[in-house]
Amino acid sequence: MSKKRDLHIVPHGGGWAVRKEGASRASSVHSRKADADATGRGQAKREKVELVIHGRNGRIQDSDSFGSDPHPPKDTKR
Repeated sequence: MSKKRDLHIVPHGGGWAVRKEGASRASSVHSRKADADATGRGQAKREKVELVIHGRNGRIQDSDSFGSDPHPPKDTKR
C-alpha cells in the first residue's frame, strides 16, 4: 500500500487551506481559493499524489491525479 497522502483544498476560517490527508495542521493557508489551488497543484505534482478540491460546504467539487494511477479514468468526451 502506498504511504503517500492526498492533498486537499479545504475551507479554513475565512480563507482556504492546503492540507495533507490525515494531517492535523494545514500545509499552507490562503485568503483566496485560487491561491490555495495553485499552491496545492504544485505540491501535488512534486509529490505525485491526488489533489482533492472541496467547496465551502465541505463537499468534494473536483479532483486531479498527478501520480501513476493504476485505474485511470476513461474520457467520454470526443
